[in-house]
Amino acid sequence: MMSAAITIILAAAIGYLLGSVPFGFLLTRLAGLGDVRKIGSGSTGATNVLRTGNKALAALTLILDFAKGVAAVLIGARWGVHAMLAASAAVVLGHMFPVWLGFRGGKGAATGLGVLSAIAWPVALVAVPVWLAVAILSRYSSAATLAATAVAAGCAGFVVDTERALVIAAIAVVVIAKHHENIRRLIAGTESRISFTKS
Repeated sequence: MMSAAITIILAAAIGYLLGSVPFGFLLTRLAGLGDVRKIGSGSTGATNVLRTGNKALAALTLILDFAKGVAAVLIGARWGVHAMLAASAAVVLGHMFPVWLGFRGGKGAATGLGVLSAIAWPVALVAVPVWLAVAILSRYSSAATLAATAVAAGCAGFVVDTERALVIAAIAVVVIAKHHENIRRLIAGTESRISFTKS
């Protein structure tokens, strides 16, 4: 039997490596669209993939980034709650700072939602409508993510146990910090809007 410390470290390592698979980068390269980090915000996430004009790739990136968050939680859960929470935090960090891409990855929204759905689904049920409402009203993906992240962190303390709430809060802080450039653009009024039309 492995010790608790080893299982936690192993779960975190697996979570990080899984999170660092840059689906947005890989899909856009395979589609012949170049390096997604050279357009828009420079992120490898679904919102930036959308800026290539390929909505199918953006949707697939969203699904895969979400799925790796869920997968990390399920893998970590095999070794207990603490390993699960370590994998939960690590998969988001891996997505944001992938070793393969010089630590330049996504901003954690989809992967964070995958984690949230797996460790605290009632909180996710609150956060998703907040994202949708803010996105539809403002057409700013970043503003929607910031609002949903803040609500999730605030709600978690009332819905789940302290350990899960702390991990959700920590992930929220990192996600919000990763959006620092978006926050500056929102304040300046220069942030790009998202389009819900087919064209």
